[in-house]
Amino acid sequence: MAIVAATVIVPLGLLFFISGLVVNLIQKTYRKINRVVAELLWLELVWLVDWWAGVKIKVFADHESFSFMGKEHALVLSNHRSDIDWLVGWVLAQRSGCLGSTLAVMKKSSKFLPVIGWSMWFSEYLFLERSWAKDENTLKAGLQRLRDFPQPFWLALFVEGTRFTQAKLVAAQEYATSQGLPIPRNVLIPRTKVGLLMLWFY
Repeated sequence: MAIVAATVIVPLGLLFFISGLVVNLIQKTYRKINRVVAELLWLELVWLVDWWAGVKIKVFADHESFSFMGKEHALVLSNHRSDIDWLVGWVLAQRSGCLGSTLAVMKKSSKFLPVIGWSMWFSEYLFLERSWAKDENTLKAGLQRLRDFPQPFWLALFVEGTRFTQAKLVAAQEYATSQGLPIPRNVLIPRTKVGLLMLWFY
């Protein structure tokens, strides 16, 4: 009886072990596979920006910083200049070789958008509800997951309240003057109100 049981259990055990190793290998490479697949999808939009819109992007950076673009993890803090800031970021990421591993902190409703929102969800974007009570744990868990991300990634934050307007630029320049800071020409300066710093991410 023991021999009959062994002839069944040993092959099933080996099958489980070997198939488990295959599954573990796929699980280990999930992020790498997803990076390639997401990049193929997002390249369609990047191509559209290049071909149809003819958008040209200029990067102003010192040589050392420029040489590291796309080769290490980066936190990208951006002012809002238009409704397609994220797409301009994708174009820049594609030029830097890290389009498939771009991430962002987005409002939760974005992940329900067919195709693009779903691809962002599968790519581990961080989605917030704009309620610190709910979002604190979401941010902590999301950032913890990124600690072992297998390739260089960019995490973009479009901070709420930074949509660029002429009035906000004037306010930022006045604030810079009052604080002895360099006067900005193309970006805003984060400021606090009533001593509280509350950042809501877009």
